[in-house]
Amino acid sequence: MKRHAALLIALLLCIPPAVAAGSGDIVVDAAASRIGFTLRTRWGRSLEGRFPDHSGEVRLLVDGRKQVHLRLSARTVEIVDHPRYSRLTRGEGFFDAEHHPEVTFVSEAFAPALVREGGELAGVLDIRGVQRRELFEIAPATCERPMIDCPVLVTGSVRRADYAMDRWAFALSERVQFHLSLRGTPLP
Repeated sequence: MKRHAALLIALLLCIPPAVAAGSGDIVVDAAASRIGFTLRTRWGRSLEGRFPDHSGEVRLLVDGRKQVHLRLSARTVEIVDHPRYSRLTRGEGFFDAEHHPEVTFVSEAFAPALVREGGELAGVLDIRGVQRRELFEIAPATCERPMIDCPVLVTGSVRRADYAMDRWAFALSERVQFHLSLRGTPLP
């Protein structure tokens, strides 16, 4: 009996972390989630943007913590009700979707309580091939199983110049405010 237990433990230690952790993962439900941003013009007007095409998951790590992986399509990013601004936003002066088709975010590992209680989520944001550590704020959950029974609400602000998106400085403010409402489905 002890020999079988030792063999089982040895086998479990050989399983790669992604495989061992897979059963607690949550896949982002793209149809039920919303990922957007707000730009302000120098004249006080707000422009609402969104990433209609996105994917991601919240992975359960072997140590019990979690990690977020998000991928946003820069090719389909849009400014709501402004087709011309949408084309400019995809262009080389902003997201440069031709050369950098995805915006990605990979969080640092965090305790599961963070999505229930709220607080800061740190991670690496990659826009236009520029990777920077950013902090986002998670709002306290309104349910027992955040992301599954209610959305996880996340906000954060980044500087355009930090990602070489410094064109149109005369017309747009420096800050881009992100807002996410994430829903998901647990993997079996």
